[in-house]
Amino acid sequence: MQPDRLHPLKFRGIAPPERFTYPFAYRPHPLVRLAADRLMEQVDCHPSWAEELAKGKMLGVLVVEGGYLAAFSGTLCGRSDLPFFVPPVFDIHTPGCHFQQEEQEISAINRHIDRMEQDERTRVLRNQLQSLQETCREQLHQFADQMAADRRERHLLRCTALSMEQQEALIRQSQHQKAELRRLKAHWKKRIEEKQNELDARLAPIRALKEERARRSARLQQWLFQHFAFLNAEGHTRSLSRIFEGQTPPAAAGDCCAPRLLQYAYIHGLHPLCMGEFWVGRSPAGAPRIHGHFYPSCQSRCHPILGWMLRGLDVDPNPMALHQQQLASQLRIIYADAHIVVVDKPSGLLSVPGKDDLPSVQSIIAERFAHEGPMMVHRLDMDTSGLMVVTLTTQAYHHLQQQFLTRTVEKRYQARVSRPLTPGQEGDITLPLAANPDDRPRQMVSDEHGRHAHTHYRVTSPHNVLLWPHTGRTHQLRLHLAHPRGLDSPITGDALYGTPDTRLHLCADSLSFTHPVSGLRLHFRLDHEPFPEE
Repeated sequence: MQPDRLHPLKFRGIAPPERFTYPFAYRPHPLVRLAADRLMEQVDCHPSWAEELAKGKMLGVLVVEGGYLAAFSGTLCGRSDLPFFVPPVFDIHTPGCHFQQEEQEISAINRHIDRMEQDERTRVLRNQLQSLQETCREQLHQFADQMAADRRERHLLRCTALSMEQQEALIRQSQHQKAELRRLKAHWKKRIEEKQNELDARLAPIRALKEERARRSARLQQWLFQHFAFLNAEGHTRSLSRIFEGQTPPAAAGDCCAPRLLQYAYIHGLHPLCMGEFWVGRSPAGAPRIHGHFYPSCQSRCHPILGWMLRGLDVDPNPMALHQQQLASQLRIIYADAHIVVVDKPSGLLSVPGKDDLPSVQSIIAERFAHEGPMMVHRLDMDTSGLMVVTLTTQAYHHLQQQFLTRTVEKRYQARVSRPLTPGQEGDITLPLAANPDDRPRQMVSDEHGRHAHTHYRVTSPHNVLLWPHTGRTHQLRLHLAHPRGLDSPITGDALYGTPDTRLHLCADSLSFTHPVSGLRLHFRLDHEPFPEE
């Protein structure tokens, strides 16, 4: 019997791919685009879905032998399971399930805590304690001011001719004031401690309830991690806690489209052919998303899960790994001496070694210069090309590091953007940036948690922008250009904040700094067009 969430899809002569999609770097297969079009036709037939999706949501499609499956991330219209879409891997919203029962108990504890904390007697005790502490500070401050004034007066008197009795009287005055200060501190300490003890006794049941809430929440979280179990193509199952062994799984891990799609396919014996996830609706406030664009699966939540679920499938190789091996030979040495090396890094090459032990600027310089530890004083994103300086000695490293810290290093970037801008436009972008905890390595604009980030720009042609970063935040230029509060024009080829292409069209084309030994000012500029394919 055909599964009720499997939908027909006419391939129209399109050949299925030889291998399944590598989900973290891919171009959607034509069958994936076709399935996405069919899904959006269904969305248009359901006004409630369309209205909710217009606010912004990630959707996903999985093409299988016999049709396609559809999924949404999180919830839609207040539900985690809707007809037409595959269900969640584990539905915590099922009425009456253990998770719901425990959540209700924890919610009841929260309400009890709120009532107790709003109790009139508790409120009075808090206010009394605060009043005592403020009065204590005020009196001690006044007494200290008086002691200081008396000390100055005694100093002036000692500069005059005083009798022995007068000098002894001044000493006694000083000793008396010090003793009074100790008595005053002891008096207020006792009164505050008495009131604090009274309040603590009142709060003891609240603390006990909070401890119970913490224990029950931790137990419920572990229960959820154990029952959130994922299949792979080999037919084996592994819980979320085992997949993230030694770590706490991120919030909402397993609620993305890809795990839902694969889980349903495995349960119903469907063979996955290709997959894609795409954004619909408005962009989130912090991190730009473009309606209708496909995006790679998130690293923090999905990478470990999909690493397990894809076992047993013939998956495309990681294109980044293959590309990096090819790019190692393309690294150009622009300048080298006994202290520094300046290189022209191709797009796609890592600056420093990653967890996959792929070639990087650092490892290549170490090999070419027979140097055990070239020191990276700055980096370029893997997808960014252009000029970098690498130090070969500790002295050079510390000298250049100080230049970067004091911002005496001059860097200029050139970017090709996807949406035309007005030539001659010039200005500054100061959007604060923070890491996106739910979707690394993506960054986000956050007025509350972000760090100051400053970029100066000048538009030289409708699709070309020169950029001078005054700070060095991760993905600063990419996000400042892509975000609606920035230039609202993603860099061409930006798979994280725009649309993938053959490469990210961002290049560090100019670099100036002071040589760490000679003291000469060095200026480097690329001698070639950074984006020749255009």
